[in-house]
Amino acid sequence: MFSNKEAFKQAFREQLVGRLGKPMQEAQSEDVYKVLGGMIREQVGKNWAETNQAYKEGQEKQIYYFSLEFLIGRLLGSNLLNLGVLDMVRQALGELGWDLEEIEEQEADAGLGNGGLGRLAACFMDSLASLGYAGHGCGIRYKYGLFEQRIVDGNQVELPDYWLQKGNVWEERRPDKKVEVHFWGRVETREQEGRLVFETQDAETVWAVPYDIPLVGYGHAQVNTLRIWSAESALDPVRGPIRGEGGYYRFLDYNRSVESISAFLYPDDSNYEGKLLRLKQQYFLCSAGLQSILRTFEKLRLPYSQLPDKIALHINDTHPTLVIPELMRILIDVKGLGWDDAWDITTRTVSYTNHTILSEALEQWPVNMVRELLPRIFLIIEEINKRYCAMLLERYPGQDIKIGEMAIIHGEQIRMAHLAIVGSYSVNGVAALHTQILKEREMKSFHELYPDRFNNKTNGIAHRRWLIHANPELASLYDETIGTRWRTRQTRELIDLLCYSGDESFKERIQTIKRNNKVRLAEHVFAKQGVRLDTSSIFDVQVKRLHGYKRQLLNILHVMHLYSQLKSNPGLDVTPRTFIFGAKAAPGYFLAKQTIKLINNVADTINRDVDVKDKLKVVFLENYSVSLAELIIPAADVSEQISTAGKEASGTGNMKFMMNGALTIGTLDGANVEMHEMVGDANMFIFGLKVDQIEAYYRDGQYSARKTANSDERLREVLDQLVNDAPFTRHEREFEAIYQSLIDHNDEYFVLKDFASYVDTQVYIEQVYRNPSEWTRRAIVNMAHSGKFSSDCTIQQYAAEIWDIVPLQNDVNK
Repeated sequence: MFSNKEAFKQAFREQLVGRLGKPMQEAQSEDVYKVLGGMIREQVGKNWAETNQAYKEGQEKQIYYFSLEFLIGRLLGSNLLNLGVLDMVRQALGELGWDLEEIEEQEADAGLGNGGLGRLAACFMDSLASLGYAGHGCGIRYKYGLFEQRIVDGNQVELPDYWLQKGNVWEERRPDKKVEVHFWGRVETREQEGRLVFETQDAETVWAVPYDIPLVGYGHAQVNTLRIWSAESALDPVRGPIRGEGGYYRFLDYNRSVESISAFLYPDDSNYEGKLLRLKQQYFLCSAGLQSILRTFEKLRLPYSQLPDKIALHINDTHPTLVIPELMRILIDVKGLGWDDAWDITTRTVSYTNHTILSEALEQWPVNMVRELLPRIFLIIEEINKRYCAMLLERYPGQDIKIGEMAIIHGEQIRMAHLAIVGSYSVNGVAALHTQILKEREMKSFHELYPDRFNNKTNGIAHRRWLIHANPELASLYDETIGTRWRTRQTRELIDLLCYSGDESFKERIQTIKRNNKVRLAEHVFAKQGVRLDTSSIFDVQVKRLHGYKRQLLNILHVMHLYSQLKSNPGLDVTPRTFIFGAKAAPGYFLAKQTIKLINNVADTINRDVDVKDKLKVVFLENYSVSLAELIIPAADVSEQISTAGKEASGTGNMKFMMNGALTIGTLDGANVEMHEMVGDANMFIFGLKVDQIEAYYRDGQYSARKTANSDERLREVLDQLVNDAPFTRHEREFEAIYQSLIDHNDEYFVLKDFASYVDTQVYIEQVYRNPSEWTRRAIVNMAHSGKFSSDCTIQQYAAEIWDIVPLQNDVNK
């Protein structure tokens, strides 16, 4: 079907007419997308089946990656790329009168994730398949994703994300693989053949139905699986309705309760009901995934003692930590193993990645909630904690405070990070600095107890998605300059670009590609917002989840300051700037939503002001997504990675911008530290407090935000603009909450303390940008070193040092 262009065109015509029952000239873009997607699925299906058969016959050890998020984006383009037919299909469709980019626009971004956590999981899935590892994803099929963001009068408005409204051409529903998941009920015990048996009575049953999405490897035939689970009613409305008075309405309540489990990503947990739903989601994922995995393992007809030799279970942050007690439950209650054997198997099978040091992100669940919703799971967690604390008592006699700090259950809360550490054989951070902080501060006691468990695996991203697909013109230049081997060997080959950092003709071609990408983005902005961007200006970009520690607030305060400078001195000699923002704020995160409102107010004021129209523009692009990122990132000149030092675990946006030739302005935080070690001061713009300085402020309590603000006239001016009725407020004290967070609540994320350093660094950026040759030289240095942050490299480290798996060697990959 895809052997050559003419064969493809012929097959496409036949499929289009045969499936749609109408002539080609009447087909719409959506029709073309569905037919093309179906053709790819047909092409992939054979390889998918062969891959699974090869795993079964070879009894390969397989990794299952549990994550609440898989931000996979659109799959049409990436599947064509990985199959090696992207250019051929683009040309063929063009000859038939269709633009492939327009066809790609018909695909909805899959609503399976939100931020860096989910995109990392997606890049890892790509690398596992592309490198030939037997590795699969396990997640939830959210009906409405997180939310669709709309900006109305500058405010974020959340709407349901109907990403499945037109179906999903890539998924395959597997009703024959469904499993039961149980909630509520009561646990009864009895003795049977000399052992204690636990049975849960009167539980509520939910069907978990899997939908499988093929994950196509790059350059060969291997196809792994992303299995996402949907919650469905286990009651037959005809034969098994709920009996008794009000049974019909109780049946409807049950159905709504079931459907809510896989309805939305991250329900609002500011109330009891939302928190309960989150806990339900997490157990639903863990129980369904484990039952499916163990069913596959049993086909090998091996004893469960060999489970760690054939299966690796990896939990992506604390959300899937219930994998640990659920595996214990199945091994003990269903398979009949004793506690010690079950615990030995579990702790040799599960590994854990920590993604945060923020206390609010280290999940805890109320004891009563877990006891009521998951009674048997609670008993197992309680027993794990009992045995673990007994071990701690022996190790630390008389140190009750230390034991309390390390306990899994303490103060009527279950600490999921503690459970994840105790129940895993490996605990990894995601950047060198992050792992160091975990070992030396946040999890110091656990590192002392389990020194061999802790390790670092710096995050990586897929060059295939974020360079080859998102920036094809740049990828083609690489091919022409250093050959094509970099496409599969980024770490080794991209460094050869350094040889061309002084080549003026190469630099000019880099500049042309950047300018073309900026034009594409500018056209998009004009079409969406009616704002014209100067493509010769500096495109300064900050696109990421909106949170206080990521400091979008610092960025917009600087923009306010720059605008004030221009209003006071219209003739000021500045390099034209375009500031681009994109971010979603959690629906219940008031300060984050206020920051979005502030950004949009500032943008509205500046973009309407004819006095600064040639020197300053600000845009906020609503509903930030993978596909929007693919448009923005190749166009960026400056990458804003300005989190408070010590707060960002790693970051992956910094890597995507780096590989596309943007220069980073950032703090020494997360993976910025490793980027800085590679490219040096001359090729990054580093500013702000360092981790040890911030830790000293926290420890000594000597930081005064008010004093800092009062000592800097620039700060006083922008802070006054937050609460005065001009030029950015629409009513008096509109942003008083932001003002209070900075002054009255003492600036938790050191926005004001880093302001002066940040502003000075931005001035330096303008100066460097005025020398295009020097700017481009620095960009090339960054691009050459970006191979270090390839997800292929990261996955090879996980495979060798944590999971103990090797690439598949059989006919599938030949």
